[in-house]
Amino acid sequence: MTRYADLAKPIRSGIVVIDPRRGTPRGIIVLQFNPDTLERSLAPDAAGADGAGDRTEALRLKGPATETWKFTAEIDATDQLEVPWSDGIAPQLAALETLLHPPSAVLRDKELLASFGTLEISPVEAPLTLFTWGTKRVMPVRLTELSITEQAFDVELNPIRASVGIGLRVLTVNDLPTGHRGAELYLAHLANKEQLTGSATSGRRGALGLGNAGGF
Repeated sequence: MTRYADLAKPIRSGIVVIDPRRGTPRGIIVLQFNPDTLERSLAPDAAGADGAGDRTEALRLKGPATETWKFTAEIDATDQLEVPWSDGIAPQLAALETLLHPPSAVLRDKELLASFGTLEISPVEAPLTLFTWGTKRVMPVRLTELSITEQAFDVELNPIRASVGIGLRVLTVNDLPTGHRGAELYLAHLANKEQLTGSATSGRRGALGLGNAGGF
């Protein structure tokens, strides 16, 4: 009889936040539960996609496809309610939300410079974020969507259960500077996909009803 303690624990998905200058991990956000479903979308960056009408460009690719991921993460702190200093799941939500904002200290500095008539033009560089779904799918991403539905609260109105809709866009070599750590990680992600194609069973023309016809 198999005991629960003997079962292998599943690998959790999550987001790793990398310092853009040092390249060292700044934080790791582990999803409490792996999402039940993932919605992935890929759109080719085709040369003839703009309808220019040049027939020589019909099969040409200008660059990597645009790849997006969408899923819903469930966060629940019901079993932590006995901790008197607990903030519920507010810290977990804050960790995700702060990925979309420049640090408050940076914004204060900009406000201070503006008060002296100095205009800061260059945008703030956000940390590099990596989405991990197992060991074979690790990719640089930009958080494009974050929708939070808080579903229950404690007596202090701290959220204790929420569904979080997360949208990600995979960053490619077209998005990042040459030699950037994220660009190298994307190339490794793409190379891993190419290796997986070798494990796919090659189809036969007969299965398509083509026989020896079809001109190929």
